[in-house]
Formats: sequence, C-alpha cells, structure tokens
Amino acid sequence: MGQYAIGLDNGGTVTKAALFDMKGHEICVASRKTQVLVPRPGYNERDMEVVWEANCACVREVLEKSGVGPSEIIGIAVCGHGKGLYLWGEDEAPVINGISSTDNRAWKIVEDWYRDGTFDAAYPKLCQQLLACQQAALLKWLKENDRAVYDRIKWVFSVKDYIRFRLTGEAYSEATDISGSGLMNVRDGKYDKELLELLGIGEVYEKIAPLKYSSDMCGTITREAAKKTGLLPGTPVAGGMFDIDSCAIAMAVTDPEQLCTITGTWSINEFISTIPITGTQIAMNSFYAIPGYYLLEECSATSAGNLDWVIKNCLDIHCLDMYEELQVLVDSVRPEESDVYYLPFLYGSNAHPLAKAGFVGMSNYHTKAHMIRAVYEGVAYSHRMHIEKLLSVRDAPKVIRMGGGAVNSPLWVQMFADVLGYPIETVCGVSELGSLGCAMAASVAVRIYSDYEEAAVHMVCINEPIMPDIKRHAIYNVKYQRYRTIVDALDTVWDQFTV
Repeated sequence: MGQYAIGLDNGGTVTKAALFDMKGHEICVASRKTQVLVPRPGYNERDMEVVWEANCACVREVLEKSGVGPSEIIGIAVCGHGKGLYLWGEDEAPVINGISSTDNRAWKIVEDWYRDGTFDAAYPKLCQQLLACQQAALLKWLKENDRAVYDRIKWVFSVKDYIRFRLTGEAYSEATDISGSGLMNVRDGKYDKELLELLGIGEVYEKIAPLKYSSDMCGTITREAAKKTGLLPGTPVAGGMFDIDSCAIAMAVTDPEQLCTITGTWSINEFISTIPITGTQIAMNSFYAIPGYYLLEECSATSAGNLDWVIKNCLDIHCLDMYEELQVLVDSVRPEESDVYYLPFLYGSNAHPLAKAGFVGMSNYHTKAHMIRAVYEGVAYSHRMHIEKLLSVRDAPKVIRMGGGAVNSPLWVQMFADVLGYPIETVCGVSELGSLGCAMAASVAVRIYSDYEEAAVHMVCINEPIMPDIKRHAIYNVKYQRYRTIVDALDTVWDQFTV
C-alpha cells in the first residue's frame, strides 16, 4: 500500500486538489472554478458554500481518477489566498459571502488610518503595511457599514482556515495567514487586544480562533466531511498555510539567501529572514511556514491574472495550447520594436490605491501581438518594482525561483530573466506548487519527514536555471524606466477616481 497526501489550494477564482506521493510526484489534479460575485465596483465576493462544495468535489475527483484508496491518504492540508475575509456565524453558518483578496471596498478605511496616525501607532506591533483587502480593514468596514453582520460573527477566518474548519469541525487560525491580516501583533507573536482597539475593532479579539502552525495537527476528517470528500473519517488534517508560503515551501525556499517570485492573480515576491525588517520600503513581515523565520513580502494584485482577462475580453485567441499561440505572437515583435506599455492594474495596483489598468502608446499601427507583448512585459515590470524594494534591504540573490501561471510559458520565464537580470529557476514536474507545499505540510505533520527541509530534499526537484540575455536586459532597462515614468505621471489622474 502506498503513502499519499492531498493538497488543497484555494485561489481567488479556482479551487484545486492535487495528490502527491512522498517523493513529490504529482499523481493527479482536479480543479473547479468558483464564480466571483461583483455586486458593486471594487467588491469581489464568493459564495462560501459554493467554495466548500468545490473543495469536496476536487478531493473526490482526485481519489476517483487516481485509483488511490482513501486508506492510503496519510494526511491532507489546505492553502489559500491570504487576506480577504470568510466569516462563520453564531448560527453555525456563513454570515455573508466570502470576500476575496482583490476586494477594495475598504480603501478609505486604510487611507484614514494612514492620515490620522493610526498606522504609525500600530506599525511597531504590526510590522507591515495596512491594506484594504486585509481582515482588519474589512472588519472595520463591516462595523461601520453593516453592524448587524458584524455582531453575528463567531469566527474570523481566512479562506483556508474556513475550509479546514469545515473538514474537521475545529476552529484555528494558522500563523502564516493570521500574521498577515492586520489582526496580530507580529513583533511579539501573539494576539493583542490593545492593537485591535487601536484599529477600532476590539470586539474581534474574542472571535479570532486559537493559533496553530502550518505543520501542526489541526484535527481529523469528520464523518460529514468524509461523506462529501470520499476520505476516511479520522484522516489527519495539518494546519496548512497562506498560498505564498506554500509555493515557497514547494520551491524549497528554506534559506534566507534565496528569493522567489510567484505569478498568479497576485504578484508575490519574497524571501525569509530570522528577524522582521521594519522601517523600510518592505510592505509585509509575516510568519513563515518554517518556525523561526519571518516572510518578507512585496505584493500586489498585478500579475499573470491580467493575461487571462485580456485574452477573454479583448482578443480573439482560441487554441488548445494557449501559451504556444501567445508565444508565436509575442515572438513576432522584438522588445526594442514595441513601444506599447500595459499597466497591469485590473485587480489592484502597486502604484496608487485607485489606479486602473490600461494600454499606453497604442495607435492603429499596433496589433494584438503588440498588446500581448505589452501585457507580458507589464507584469514583469510590476514584479521588478517589488523585487527592487526587497533588494533595498538585502544582498542580491544568485538566482530567483519562480512559480505560478507564467512558468507555463518558457518565453515568459525568459522574459522575467531578461527584465530582472537574474537567472530564473523553476520546479520540475509539478504544475500545482501550492498543493505540493500542502502535501509537504501533511507529511511533516504525520512525521514521515521531520521538518520542511527534509521534506524538500525528498519531494522537490529544481530545473536548470534560465539565464538572462545581457543585450535584452539592457533594452528592458530602458523600457522599464519608461514604464515607471508612465506609472508615476498618472498619480494625479487616479486621485480624481473613486472605487
């Protein structure tokens, strides 16, 4: 009988389950899309019951397709998009729709916190910027705009903590997620009622579930969850983690020298440190999945998700191998010949809180090839903006490890190497890094491996690096500075927008 683990990955629009053996081989993958509800501009929500059912369906499918028996599953863990808000009520049901990490309704709350001195007072404990999509801002927004909902809250969850709660019936807040929520004293590693009262949400102190860590045992599959998933009652469930931690674990990021970038809906750029680094340009310090480390993160919702939207809404591209057709288009225009720039701000911005996406420099000369190249480049430029901030507080890495949707395109990986000026490494043989990181958490939780470092030795394989082209790097340096000039020049325009 074999030994297998299941990793569940809850993104902002897609839920995935993947089955792995203890050598890190990806045996089977299943996915379900969940509808994003947009009741008003700036609002992004999902039905929490639909999200739960999608997780159950994905687990059932990987068991059925793989032929692996439920008795061979050593454990399961869940990761998911950080931030956002998933509320469980006193009536033992979701209070409202889940709010995703691309929601911007609370932008004014955050603006006020920065203007009135609240952020400055809270920062020594938070060790991170406050964002409109964090639980802290969204809870303050609910308190001010829907007090009846606010008063019905029993548990404040991230998406993955909510799904794990449905699997086990046990409520916990896992450290990597809750430490990036604006609700935790990251400096001291504890919940802090004074901090919450400073933010105007002191009542939430009683509604944050007990703290657990990513490879802690957090209960077992209940009989009800077993019926829905096909797993056996009593199957171990590990804490799981924020998806950016899970992808980093799956890329074997276990050393502070390393730096990685993740290309999903969010542009995630990060490294680990034994201490939080505060008082700098760095946006976020949170707890890493490996105890004793902090995760230093620069992020915004400005990455590869832009490509999917542009293809769906602006371009007529239909191909079984989409990236192959896109590569032909992008390759048909040399970087020095393309003077179209794309601002990848469909879901958020790392430039201005109200910035919007758009093409700049278009004329009737340009084709969809120029547009696609501009999207590829704009996403890479946005990542470079974040990475430059990270490098302002640390030495340059030897290589950058890369995961997410862009690694499906060899051309895009090469472009990242050329834009950033560093060799790029990717993980071989695995399409679902978030799920792999969860499978590794499960393997550590049940003591197949002693820690993540040992799990990485057995379960992670790294490809040979893609080297940057020096000539193209010089071209992209010029284009990147022009991109920055365009972004900065539009600040006064965005000041006139509302959500």
